[in-house]
Amino acid sequence: MPSAFLRQACLIAAIAFVPAAARAETYASSAGPLRVEAVARGLAHPWALAFLPDGRLLVTERPGRIRIVGRDGQLSTTLTNVPKVHSGGQAGLLDIAVDKDFANNKTIYFCFNGSADNNVAVVRARLDAEALKLDDVRTIFRQQGPAGRANVACRIAQALDGNLFVTLGDHFGAKDLAQKLDNTIGKIVRIRPDGGAAPGNPFADRKDALPEIWAYGLRNAEGLAFNPADGKLWEQEHGPMGGDEINIIAPGKNYGWPVVSYGVNYDGSIVGTGKQTAEGIEDPLWHWTPSIAPSGMAFYTGDLFPGWKGSLFNGALKFQLLSRLEIKGGKPVKEERLLQDLNERIRDVRQGPDGALYLLTDSDDGRILRVTPAK
Repeated sequence: MPSAFLRQACLIAAIAFVPAAARAETYASSAGPLRVEAVARGLAHPWALAFLPDGRLLVTERPGRIRIVGRDGQLSTTLTNVPKVHSGGQAGLLDIAVDKDFANNKTIYFCFNGSADNNVAVVRARLDAEALKLDDVRTIFRQQGPAGRANVACRIAQALDGNLFVTLGDHFGAKDLAQKLDNTIGKIVRIRPDGGAAPGNPFADRKDALPEIWAYGLRNAEGLAFNPADGKLWEQEHGPMGGDEINIIAPGKNYGWPVVSYGVNYDGSIVGTGKQTAEGIEDPLWHWTPSIAPSGMAFYTGDLFPGWKGSLFNGALKFQLLSRLEIKGGKPVKEERLLQDLNERIRDVRQGPDGALYLLTDSDDGRILRVTPAK
């Protein structure tokens, strides 16, 4: 007899969205023609997707709304009890994640700019999906350091032990603080589900460092995901003018911003030392120069695209495409650029329980797109 977990997994895998009434479009790829259908539309700059165990979707809108998307593509009204969001520029309501034990605790996490100073806050809440509301809403973590409305970052990834990894941007004007450990500007933090510093963090015993810091020297990380092949944490971030990066994040490591970069400043001047690498700084596994402005990342493990298993998908805002990186030996070795004729800024990419790829388009009439093989 299969376990209850396996029975549930089989049930979820059988769930598929019924796309909203709209013309499907077909695009070429190495896996054959791709069918792209709109699951939902009419979203104001949607930022992140997260699947609920029953196959429905949570979606955030940057101005400050969280909605549930039914399997028929219908958008709910805005969930109530969402904290006030200070949106503007790149700031607003950002990533959202469903707790690994959601079936029992109904817990979700999301991050947003929750005050006039634009520092990022991480919130824990219980979702009442039927009443369309949040209960027991608590801010569990707040970024420390001067902030602004650019390079906000904020992606959330939950580890198997339940602890949360959160990316925190340099807010553009405070970039030099990314190299200092007395703040959380330009950092990845590792926190418990209640927001405290997780045990075993690399700087916990240093008096000159904040105990929640896991890694530092980051600019604007808008992608974060665990590689299911080996459990390592991968991160993707915007460079300045050139030098967008893919990194494997390890405890206590320095990822170089703003000392080294494969890009240059927007005025053409050099970044930091003017070098691309330096001793004591981790080199990226991959970089994009010129910048594609990557956002959202997902490793593919489904069966709809068997030839793409293990690939890493990244959305792109500036270049308006979906990037597929082929991974061999734990490193990206080749890129395939997909959906370039879609002409949409892709903010997030997730694999659905049905094995399809789900994308968010970033506009004032944003859409959720479902990508499957064309038949």
